[in-house]
Formats: sequence, structure tokens, C-alpha cells
Amino acid sequence: MELVPFFVTFGLVFLAELPDKTAIATLVLSSRYRGQWVFVGVAVAFFFQVIIAVVAGTFIAKLPQRPVEIAVSIVFLISAVLLWRESMKHTAEDEEAEEAEVEAELDERGEGKSADSAKASKGFLKIASMSFMIVFVAEFLDLTQIMTANLAIKYQTPLAVGLGAFLALCSVAAIAIIGGKALLKVLPLKIITRGASILLFCLAIYSLYEALSA
Repeated sequence: MELVPFFVTFGLVFLAELPDKTAIATLVLSSRYRGQWVFVGVAVAFFFQVIIAVVAGTFIAKLPQRPVEIAVSIVFLISAVLLWRESMKHTAEDEEAEEAEVEAELDERGEGKSADSAKASKGFLKIASMSFMIVFVAEFLDLTQIMTANLAIKYQTPLAVGLGAFLALCSVAAIAIIGGKALLKVLPLKIITRGASILLFCLAIYSLYEALSA
């Protein structure tokens, strides 16, 4: 397994996923139900989403190289702009609003019980299944999934990119479950998002340079 694609993918997906709604959904779910059960459901959802992204990227990588490289650089650039815009508008009030939105979604599913009664009455399969469904739907065609497909196209190393993306997503989920709010007090969400945006912009320029100089 090549280490450079693995670490690049891990770093980019990790930074991009921290401010994502999926992380907030995981945080809310773990505040109501047993964290280990939530993590299993979330990890399985990430596993399937990464497979979809890598397979799509591997298929696209078989197309003519120069047009694909140019398209990859454009997608990276668009992703960088979107993340930067997200950092400009993402405030503490936005985060609270997103948490409230996720909680409302859970309440609509009939899960609006207190944490203690929910933990006592819901079994592993039900909590894991609910966590899987919420995260799988939220992550489908999300920026991190598109980014993973793009990296699979660029590096053409499905195992390294897939493993890097999967471990990054699971790491963010674990952080959200263990102490997401504490982390955000140390490292502001705006800085994390801008860091990911700058990395994507650099990768876009590098990809474009490779495409035009090939």
C-alpha cells in the first residue's frame, strides 16, 4: 500500500468531515444512546460510502488521462471554494442550529425519549441500524464522498485511498462520540475548515500542473 495517497486522503477527509453535518449527527446520537452501538452503525455506513466512492473513482480513472486530470483539478478547486465559504458562514449559532435540526429529525422518527429510557429500551440492532441509516443518507454524494472518488481517480490506488478515507471518517466519528465539543473549544471550526480548503486548493493547482505538463 502506498503511504502518500493514504496520508493525503486521511488528512483531507478528516479535516473536511469535522465541520460536516454527519459529525454533528453522530454527536447528537451518541448523546442519547450508547456510544459503542452508534459507532458501529456509523462505521458500517462509512464503509459502504467509501466503497461506492472508490469504485466510482476507479471506473472514471480508466478514461483518457488528461481530461480526467483537468476535471479532477476543477473538482478540487470547487471543493476548496465551498469549504472556504463554509468557514466564512459557520458560527456557533449555525452549529447549534444544525444540532437542533438533527435532534428534530430523530424526534420525527419517534426517538424523542430521554437518554436513560432510550438506552434501556433500545437494543443494539435498532440503535446501530438507525445510526447507519441517518449517516448513510447524510453522507451520500457529500463533499467527503466526492473528494474520496476524486482522490481515487488521481492516485489510482483504491486500497490506500479507501482505507485513508474510511479511517478518517471513523476517527471523526470517534472524536464526536468521545468529546467533539471539547475539541472545538481548543481548535475553532473555522480554522479547521479553512485548513482543509487551503490543502484542497494546493492539490487542485498541483493536479492541473500535472495534467497540462503531461
